Amino acid sequence: MSVYTPQRAGPNDAFEQEVEWRYEMRRDCQEILPGVLLGPSQVAKDLNKLRALGVTHIICVRDEQEAFSVRPRFPENFQYLTLDVKDSDEQNLIRLFPTAKQFIDSGLSSGGKVLVHCNGGITLSPAFVVMFVMQRLNMSWEDALQAVQNKRYCISCNGGFLAQLKEYESIYRANLMVSSHPPAAPRPGARRKRDDDDESGDSHKRVIHSSDYAEDSMVL
Repeated sequence: MSVYTPQRAGPNDAFEQEVEWRYEMRRDCQEILPGVLLGPSQVAKDLNKLRALGVTHIICVRDEQEAFSVRPRFPENFQYLTLDVKDSDEQNLIRLFPTAKQFIDSGLSSGGKVLVHCNGGITLSPAFVVMFVMQRLNMSWEDALQAVQNKRYCISCNGGFLAQLKEYESIYRANLMVSSHPPAAPRPGARRKRDDDDESGDSHKRVIHSSDYAEDSMVL
């Protein structure tokens, strides 16, 4: 059986370890970032494996038609987030991602591990993990996609999802720029000057109104 060794995405420490990909690995999950695992629903059905991996939180991404099989299996053992997502170019991922990101952040901040899975771990769940990696490590969408694929080679997002990954890069970078450059507070002197100008303007308006009233009286 041939073995594929993917190229590393870059010098980021999170992706320094290369993975020798074997076809049967698609049935297992891979740790993309420390504490963030990506895989198929097959892993999410194995309670002993989940415990051995140290999983505490699980994001179940599914098409509504798969709800009978792709669902929270052990709600008494793990915290779950279920996202109904269609494998369609028209599906809006950007609207759903903040909920997923908050859930992953919560799991990591509590010292847990988060498994993100869909039915096959190929299209739906990888899109969310790529978005998380992109923002977490301040990467471009291409580098984030390649980095995730370096760990789980079988992922394949549809064209609509890829377009949204590119769009989300612009969104998160814009938000990052705004947060790093907050608007400067007005100088006290400038504020006093504006207040003086406002008072002057108000007085001028009052004079004009008085003159108008006087002229009206004269006409009468």
